Amino acid sequence: MTDLLRLLKLFTPYRRWMLGGIALGSVVILANVALLALSGWFIASMALAGLGLQTIAYFAPAALIRGLAILRTGARYGERLVTHEATLRCLAELRVWFYERLEPLGPAAMDTWRGGDLLSRIRADIDSLDNLYLRIVAPVTNALLCGIVIVAGLAWFDTRIALLDLAALMLAGAVLPLLALKLGDAAGRGLTEARAALDGAATDTVRGLGELAVLGAVTRQRERVAGLAERLIRHQRRQMWVGAIGRALSGLTANLALWGTLILVIPRVAAGDMPGPQLAMLALGVLASFEAVAALPTAFAAFGETAAAARRLVEIADATPVVTAPDPAAARTPARFDIAFDDVSMRYRDEADWALAGFSLTLEAGEAVGLVGDSGAGKSTILALIQRFREFQAGEITIGGVSVRDIDDATLRQTISVVAQRTHLFNASIRDNLLLAKPDASDDEVREALRLAGLEEEIAHFPDGLDTLVGEVGTRLSGGQARRVAIARAFLRDARILLLDEPTEGLDADSEARVLEALGNLMQGKTTLLVSHRPRALAFVGRVMRVSKSDLVTAGS
Repeated sequence: MTDLLRLLKLFTPYRRWMLGGIALGSVVILANVALLALSGWFIASMALAGLGLQTIAYFAPAALIRGLAILRTGARYGERLVTHEATLRCLAELRVWFYERLEPLGPAAMDTWRGGDLLSRIRADIDSLDNLYLRIVAPVTNALLCGIVIVAGLAWFDTRIALLDLAALMLAGAVLPLLALKLGDAAGRGLTEARAALDGAATDTVRGLGELAVLGAVTRQRERVAGLAERLIRHQRRQMWVGAIGRALSGLTANLALWGTLILVIPRVAAGDMPGPQLAMLALGVLASFEAVAALPTAFAAFGETAAAARRLVEIADATPVVTAPDPAAARTPARFDIAFDDVSMRYRDEADWALAGFSLTLEAGEAVGLVGDSGAGKSTILALIQRFREFQAGEITIGGVSVRDIDDATLRQTISVVAQRTHLFNASIRDNLLLAKPDASDDEVREALRLAGLEEEIAHFPDGLDTLVGEVGTRLSGGQARRVAIARAFLRDARILLLDEPTEGLDADSEARVLEALGNLMQGKTTLLVSHRPRALAFVGRVMRVSKSDLVTAGS
């Protein structure tokens, strides 16, 4: 409940929409109860009038019935429109809130969660929270408001019937939902966990389908996914059963209340203490009053799912970023672009071995240095530290004499460009992927960056040119083309520090030559750190340093 209340506070800017939806929902319920009760009275009165047993003023009740029908229809349309608008606005606010808390965690703190699990939290868990307003807050509030009005209206005619209806509404609107909450809690939580596991497995399957096919493991993976899907269905089935039983018991309670009303009213009508048409009015009014609580058992059956989803979102929102941003008032901007690592040590977890121990290195502004070493020696860690993707536990890293811990993120991103072995290209056009580096770049600037990266002629021969879609993670481009798109981004950014992480790894000789030619242009005048074991790439730097867990040895210049 604490997590749900915390998330509910995020919806405060949309309280008017939420209250408007609740008000319209109450109008719908009360109009429906009044319509059914008045219709019962009117039909019974017309029947008696037809037998000559009484007279009736026809036009007033007939007009009122038509008015209630129109009011119910209009209010129902408005209620659906407003409540869904409120829900969608609230979910949009929740997504922004979640992303704002997720972004500072990346990439270091996000290692805790699988990509598929994060996707499940962003999509399925946030979507599950539409229950919070649409199926819990609004129905419960409507039930309270309408229950009070209906019971007060019944008490005007017969206190005993009002008390009977109150007891039945309490049973159907409080006892049964709480029972559904208890019975459905485990299923709801299990449903959220099963959905997350299935989303993660499905994501892994799609991403690794090639490897699964090569290893002959597609069938095993399919069986695993099918097992997770069956687990999800079991929890869904149990939740649906709880909701169905709750609805059935609510309907039974409504019919018992109807019979109780008849038992109380018939003797009064027989004794002449109450007009006959009021029998139909009270009986149908009591039956219709259960519309106010009809949705609650199903809603509370799904409460466990909603609570589990909220807890999973808050878990990430409350996670502590591994790297903390500097105080804006204390942030500094480097005036030079030399880099210094002074006795830097870093490990990924407190109990883990050192990934980097006592590392020192100085690069003058405009100097290019290559880093070589065995796998796991800490070369990529060095690049991650200067980008503030990871936190170091000892030593100091400075740019132009300013600690990287004192440089705000926006300044650091403008200072550094990166070309890595794995360049992520979004499933968008070549132009859109390049404009990530400089959103206000003109087409001429984009083409110049492509020319410097050695891609202009190749893209000019594409049917759609700059508007060519690169496909998921750039699958419509060759490895060398994708790498040169990253280089073109770096040209557009024109940052003074350049980090190159295995930029030619996995390329054939021809693609490597093209990429290196583009990198040679890019490195001119920039302070450059190159991680590579390819001799053709290392030929572009002034000196090479070997990184080792035990010591550092200058390999040559």
